[in-house]
Amino acid sequence: MTDSDSASRMQVDSSTPAGDIDESLYSRQLYVLGHEAMKRMGASNVLVVGLKGLGVEVAKNVALAGVKSLTLYDPAPVEIANLSSQFFLRADEVGKPRDEVTTPRVAELNVYTPVTKLASDSLTADLSQLDKFQVVVLTDSTLEDQLTIGEYCHQKGIYFISAETHGLFASLFCDFGDKFTVTDATGESALSGIVVNVDETGLVSALDETRHGLEDGDYVTFTEIEGMPALNNCAPAKSRKGGLWQQVKMPKVVDFKSIAESQKDPEFVISDYAKFDRPHQLHIAFQALHKYRQVNGRYPKPLDNDDAAEFIKLAQAGFKEAGYEGDINEDLLKELSYQAIGDLNPIAAFIGGITAQEVLKAVSGKFHPLKQWLYFDSLESLPANIKRTAENCRPLGSRYDGQIVVFGKDFQDKIANTKEFLVGAGAIGCEMLKNWAMLGLGTGPEGGLVLTDMDSIERSNLNRQFLFRAHNVGQMKSDSAAEAVKLMNPDLEGHIKSRKDPVGKDTEHIFNEDFWKGLDGVTNALDNVSSRQYVDQRCVFFHKPLLESGTLGTKGNTQVVVPNLTESFPYRIEHTISWAKEHIFEPNFVQGPLTVNNYLTQPNFVQNSLKQGGNQLHVLRTIRDNLTTDRPRTFEDCIAWARLLFERLFVNDIQQLLYNFPKDATTSGGTPFWSAPKRAPDPLKFDPANPTHFGFIEAAANLHAFNYDIKSPGNNKEVYARELDNVIVPDFVPDSNVKIQASENEPDPNADAKFDDEDEIQKIIGAIPAASELSGFQLVPVEFEKDDDTNHHIDFITACSNLRAENYKIEQADRHKTKFIAGKIIPAIATTTALVTGLVVLELYKIIDNRTKLEDYRNGFINLALPFFGFSEPIQSGKVVYKGPDGDVSLDKIWDRFEIKDVTLRELIDTFDKKGLSITMLSSGVSLLYAAFMPQAKIKDKMPMKLSALVETVSKKKIPEHQTEVIFEVVVDDVAGNDVEVPYIKVSLDR
Repeated sequence: MTDSDSASRMQVDSSTPAGDIDESLYSRQLYVLGHEAMKRMGASNVLVVGLKGLGVEVAKNVALAGVKSLTLYDPAPVEIANLSSQFFLRADEVGKPRDEVTTPRVAELNVYTPVTKLASDSLTADLSQLDKFQVVVLTDSTLEDQLTIGEYCHQKGIYFISAETHGLFASLFCDFGDKFTVTDATGESALSGIVVNVDETGLVSALDETRHGLEDGDYVTFTEIEGMPALNNCAPAKSRKGGLWQQVKMPKVVDFKSIAESQKDPEFVISDYAKFDRPHQLHIAFQALHKYRQVNGRYPKPLDNDDAAEFIKLAQAGFKEAGYEGDINEDLLKELSYQAIGDLNPIAAFIGGITAQEVLKAVSGKFHPLKQWLYFDSLESLPANIKRTAENCRPLGSRYDGQIVVFGKDFQDKIANTKEFLVGAGAIGCEMLKNWAMLGLGTGPEGGLVLTDMDSIERSNLNRQFLFRAHNVGQMKSDSAAEAVKLMNPDLEGHIKSRKDPVGKDTEHIFNEDFWKGLDGVTNALDNVSSRQYVDQRCVFFHKPLLESGTLGTKGNTQVVVPNLTESFPYRIEHTISWAKEHIFEPNFVQGPLTVNNYLTQPNFVQNSLKQGGNQLHVLRTIRDNLTTDRPRTFEDCIAWARLLFERLFVNDIQQLLYNFPKDATTSGGTPFWSAPKRAPDPLKFDPANPTHFGFIEAAANLHAFNYDIKSPGNNKEVYARELDNVIVPDFVPDSNVKIQASENEPDPNADAKFDDEDEIQKIIGAIPAASELSGFQLVPVEFEKDDDTNHHIDFITACSNLRAENYKIEQADRHKTKFIAGKIIPAIATTTALVTGLVVLELYKIIDNRTKLEDYRNGFINLALPFFGFSEPIQSGKVVYKGPDGDVSLDKIWDRFEIKDVTLRELIDTFDKKGLSITMLSSGVSLLYAAFMPQAKIKDKMPMKLSALVETVSKKKIPEHQTEVIFEVVVDDVAGNDVEVPYIKVSLDR
């Protein structure tokens, strides 16, 4: 493809009208990709060839992303083994064309992406049928087809991707032609900062003790540089001081070789740096595997040593022909032969997620493409404690054959008899359940699955929580998800339970001790830290393995927590938008009306408020203003209120600030007060023709009217224009008594102000109408809802924050970005979710196998934008060593505990004394039960008490009937008198 061809294609893609993007459906994806990338995607036609597990994963993710059209091709008949990974196939469809039965089910995923079946007897017989597609994806195709179609696509400027999986092995190849333009290689927000000075040599100085984050070759623009107007908004020149810098994202051009050329001179993306030599060997081995298939008409049989020997000879010839000089790993080659016909869902999910993201990169130009080969294996997931044999791994005519030929029938039985708990049925939860259904997890006589999620399905869930359809909106996620996966694998009938309960302290009577003890493992699919922490604590308490994962746009991470081996889940906990929501929206439309309603409904509310202290005047003024000066009778009154609010926030408050700190003000040290990082604001001049100004009035008036249950005129602009002309705006007079805090590091000048001036308080109370005079009257507080585009919530916050930004000459944010920040929305896309859950299941295999070596497990971090793949061993759990009577004693800080029966306090102290540990303090929860510094008489009374009775006596609460164990924390000294941090005590109650 020529340079002009490439430029022309990108121009066509980006300028083709795709219609308005449905933000209610694509909100999280929009934040990751942006409108321009989404529009390009919405103008692209994609062909996916091959519809086994890998192909359908690609098709699913591409359909959810919202391309213009998706075409599927795979006329081969459905085989029973396909059900190991292809979740849209049914057992009664064996023998039917795969594309015929799959196409309508993929089409259900997204009403905006038509999905059709390509009617063709052969792709290679007439390659011109590929010309209407922007991207062609081959999955599990022959090498001959890859070369033929790949070369044609390269010549025609069609983006070409080929991917295949064999058991725990996978390969991915990308060719986006000559001179492919990447508009944004990383997807990260452009960096910006404050310029302190630019000297005569052009050296730019930023703020002290701050990192600019720029790299060599990055481009920036400058604004507001004083004394050098030529430097602003153009290339660098001389300057004096001040101003801002902003990183400029520059396009990057990437050249790709065709598949034939790249096979001989490959370029690899490393998927696991612990296996640095693998890609070179697997590159030649995959070619040998295709040659074996060409010679024998089939792939090698599972664990067949004769077939493996023949394959290895072909591979060795390939190494010799390629001039490979490294040591050949024959064990690696043997495993590829053993697993050649294996078809594993987690590998399909992982590679399918990556492949689909490469499709989106090709058509959008967003993020750096994979260049050009990726090889992956997860041989660590093979069972170490169950022996595989040729007999045990032979196909049985079962839906699990794609898995059995890799792991063996005995391991499949172990998978089926596993009891797993899934917490959360959102995006990750849906993908995880689909994976489990394909594995046959929990389908055995001793197995079972439990999932819980307290949320119902919203429309915005549909483009990434793929188990749900439009008719499921309003239903509970857990119920709908369970029903969906039972369709995928009927063996789950009777083996999967759905609940609608949160997992936390308040539901320990539901998820009780018997429940936790009956589990083999737990998988988190949660989107908040506190819930993750609680589940982690329960898994530690009950010694259950935990699988953790999370996504943030193109980034994903996985963590495995194994009892007695790894650390547990780490407890790790963006300005005008926050100001607009927390300081303007909440006080005016939420807290103010709530305060008024409390006054109207609670007897003696004012008197009780005065007793509680705090800013009493603020509470009283809120009640007075909302019931008198700010109380509207008509919608026109609401418009007037909104106009005066605009004047106060963006004009008067700014003028007062500049009165206290003029633009030429200096500090006590003689330096300019308004210097980096502080920026001098400017008051605004209201302009009803300015969309942001008018938008503020419209949203504020409607929210104020909502509070007072006043009917809105809707979009009738004449009502607003007429009333705005009638509003009398008083002239601003600065107040010399107002004190403003100059810096967060300085004392608050109002800290000593008296808010209990009795005369002022009584004056305000006298102006408040009596509650009895307003019988039946109440305000309607706003309940913030980010996803309703008609309620003016996000509109108000967007306008308010952008007006504040205009005051301070800060770059403004569009409505979509504001919605994300104010609504605390987590950016998400289906591709990352799919690949992350695939990695989690590869770790689940190891947990089911009861692996006990740290090096067997992998934590993962992925960034598809770069792309980057990182894997590491989990961190080993920490140890504590103390001196006991017979020498040093080592305990695990997380997983060990002292387990005893419900003994007396005296017996507990004696038991620890024998271990060489002297208890100096004992507590349970927030109750301090014993401390060496307590009065002796008090200690004497406690000594004969059983620990359970001691807890109930001190806490004044009964231990819940469902609870059979109580946790106690201790502070102890060892025999050397050292304060030692030891694990907790678990006391079993006599029940």
